[in-house]
Amino acid sequence: MTEPTLPQFFDIHTHVNDTQFDDDRTQVLARMRERGVFGIMVGTDYKSSQDSAMMASFIDDGIFSAIGVHPIDDRDALFREQFFEDLLEGKGVVAVGECGIDYSRLVDVPDIQKEKVRQRALFEQQIDFAVAHNLPLMLHVRDNDKVVADAHRDVLAILLEKKKEFGEKLRGNVHFFSQTIDIARKYFSLDFTISFTGVITFSHEYDEVVRLAPLDKIMSETDCPYVAPVPYRGKRNEPILVEEVVKKIAEIRSEDFETVRVAMVQNAMRVFGVNV
Repeated sequence: MTEPTLPQFFDIHTHVNDTQFDDDRTQVLARMRERGVFGIMVGTDYKSSQDSAMMASFIDDGIFSAIGVHPIDDRDALFREQFFEDLLEGKGVVAVGECGIDYSRLVDVPDIQKEKVRQRALFEQQIDFAVAHNLPLMLHVRDNDKVVADAHRDVLAILLEKKKEFGEKLRGNVHFFSQTIDIARKYFSLDFTISFTGVITFSHEYDEVVRLAPLDKIMSETDCPYVAPVPYRGKRNEPILVEEVVKKIAEIRSEDFETVRVAMVQNAMRVFGVNV
C-alpha cells in the first residue's frame, strides 16, 4: 500500500474561484497538481463561498474551501446561517471566512459608528458559527491610517472576549498579515497564526515579523489573483507562485529552504485539519 503524497506547497488563501480565472481555471488547477500545490479557495460572499465549496467537493486532489462573508465587499450582506450550514454538507470546507473587520473605507461611510457595529455583529456571527462547527477562522483585518480607527485592536478585543467563552475551540489564521511583531504576538497568544503574501518579496516593511515569529505560527499564501510576487509583479497571481513566498520567508529568516517549505505545509495541515 503506497503512502499518501504530501503537498510540496500549501497556498492557504487563494481565489481561483474568482472571475479572473474563468477562462483558464482548469489549466491553473492542473498546474497546481503538477507542482504539488494544495490550496484553500476562499469565499467572500454567498456566490464565491458556494463556488469554493463546490470546487472542494468535486475536485479530488488538494482543493479545500473557506466559506464566509467579507466585512465590506457587500455592506448589505448578512450571514444567513442555513445557507452556510448547507455548504458544509459537501467535503473540503476547512475554515469560516474570510471574515473580520475592515476600516480601510470608513471615509465612504456616512455613519462610522453604525458601520463598526454592523461589522462587529457580522464578525461575531461567523465566530459563533465556526466554533459550533469546530472550524478555524480565516480572518481579514485591515486598517486605514487616514482614519482614527484600529481594526486589529477591535478584532483582538472581540477574540479575547470570545476566547473566555469558547477556549481552545476558538482558533484560526490572520491572512495577509501586515502588522508588527507585537500585534502578531497578541494573535499567537490567542491560538491564531498569521500568513504572508507576495508583498514580502518586494517590501521590507514586514521583515521583522517574518524573522521573529515562531516558525510554527506562520503560513504562506498568494491571495491570488492579487499581489503577485517578484519576479511576476504586474501579472495575475496564481497558487503555484506561493513557492516564491516560501523562498522569501526562508531568506528573511536565514533558514534552510527545505525546513521552511515543510513547516509551511505542516502548519497549514495542522491549523486547517487537512489529512492526506
